[in-house]
Amino acid sequence: MRTLIHLREQRGLKVDAIRAIHAKAATENRDLTDTEQSAFDTGKGEVERLEREIRNHEFLADAERRAEAEPVTERGGGMADLEARFSASKALAEFTDTGRLTGAEAEWAAEHRSGRPGAIAMPTSVFLGERRALLTTNPVAGPGGNLVPTNQGALIDRVRPTLVTESLGATVLQGLTGNLDLPRVKDSGQAFWVPEHGNVQRSDMKFDKVSMGPKTVGAEYEVSRRMLLQATALEPILRADISFLLRQALDAAAIKGGGANEPVGILATPGLTVLPLGTNGGVLSIDTAADMIAAIDDDADGSRGFLITKQIRTAALKQKDGQGQPYGLGTVFSGEQVRVSKAMPSNGTKGTGTNLSAAIYGIWSDLVIGYWSAVDIVPNPYHSDVASKGGLLLHAFLDADVASRHIENFVAVTDAKTA
Repeated sequence: MRTLIHLREQRGLKVDAIRAIHAKAATENRDLTDTEQSAFDTGKGEVERLEREIRNHEFLADAERRAEAEPVTERGGGMADLEARFSASKALAEFTDTGRLTGAEAEWAAEHRSGRPGAIAMPTSVFLGERRALLTTNPVAGPGGNLVPTNQGALIDRVRPTLVTESLGATVLQGLTGNLDLPRVKDSGQAFWVPEHGNVQRSDMKFDKVSMGPKTVGAEYEVSRRMLLQATALEPILRADISFLLRQALDAAAIKGGGANEPVGILATPGLTVLPLGTNGGVLSIDTAADMIAAIDDDADGSRGFLITKQIRTAALKQKDGQGQPYGLGTVFSGEQVRVSKAMPSNGTKGTGTNLSAAIYGIWSDLVIGYWSAVDIVPNPYHSDVASKGGLLLHAFLDADVASRHIENFVAVTDAKTA
């Protein structure tokens, strides 16, 4: 059965197709050919059919909400209110027992994308926390076609920090559907001084793009029958467990993902500036931190900060001045914000030997994290591992990707000595 989101996507594709037919003829200053007119009429009919189906789905969804859902207008209404009231344990219990959802859970799921049939679409904020708000506008078309996105997904207007990379200021895009191209200026034009009544020399901007597409991260664990019966205990356990698994995977991918099935992280992105600390590494000192800061263009704007390992933090806390007094993290890192993550490479993971850690400094708003789905929870009570015990297996899926818009706005060290 096609969902409302799928129908809307199909309508958009059909409209784009017939718009392209009309635009081609208009560009060439001619009428449509018989073949083009036939294709236009066929596309128009398909759009009208899809619009009828969309109206039918919207009517049924609205009727079902009026019949089953709790009223939300008295609490302020809107998707933010539904998301705040969404209960993972209630949704799981209802769906496992009846195959349906009611109340706020049904309303939220009806409006959001589920990556697979038979899954419960749950808000990412239930598991990953609230994220900071960020709105973007569509780029203006320009030379080379790189300013035209493959698909510009709708952005949610309610996002606040949760992942370490997000808390540093990463740009978050929610509700994406098709693949996404992020256009960027590769080279600017040039200004020239000219004599009185002289001609200005022409120059051109150059554009390229960073492409993103959904990549799936999944987790699975077993829930006992007794835990299912204790609904009040299930909610925090669900949140804590799945939050940890997805947080860990997404943060690690944003930092050091190698591509293929996972996103390409900062440390694996071609063009990253890596400052050397010597053959056997060296302590990440005040001077090294200053060099990392200086490696980023002062004119570049955005949220800056350091991402380090706990080993580097410990080593930095032990650094002392000539009188034996500790400098403190604020002094070592020149007052910049500092975050610590276990996902950062340490103990030879990225360096040349043991007890070597990586650190990243950059403009974190140039790191883009895109979400193509809600957190999809698929309950499976029929697997042989749980069927005879009365429990179920929970499969969690999230579709996301990561991209660095300007890798030149990041700098790293990969062999900082910590012992």
